[in-house]
Amino acid sequence: MRNLGFVLVIAACGGKPAPAGPGSGAEPIGVAKDTRSELEKRRDLSCEQVGAKITECAVADAKTELEAGRISKQEFDLDTTPDIRRKNTEKFVKACKVPMSSRQVRVLEVCFKEEQECGPLGDCLTHLNDKPAK
Repeated sequence: MRNLGFVLVIAACGGKPAPAGPGSGAEPIGVAKDTRSELEKRRDLSCEQVGAKITECAVADAKTELEAGRISKQEFDLDTTPDIRRKNTEKFVKACKVPMSSRQVRVLEVCFKEEQECGPLGDCLTHLNDKPAK
């Protein structure tokens, strides 16, 4: 998607693993323990949620470009395929899941919750790198 350069989709989560056999006292074989901190879990969820909205915005931007005649139908179709969306999503999520302060994670959470329109969402996200007030 030419204008945004990234797209996210919420990652699908698998079901819960089956519990270990009776009296085993150990975690089931093959079950990985989530060692992320609560802040990292919040960040990761927020990256995925914001990304899903950004996906919608990128497609809307591409549609606007198509309707204005700035891109062809063929370009639109190529730029908005599920595979392109998925790849852009992976790239954005990877870039988003970096060490963040609790303030930055909160910005992601608030922007996603409060801003339903693309323009205001983008404006809100510009505050990710603001210096904290002293």
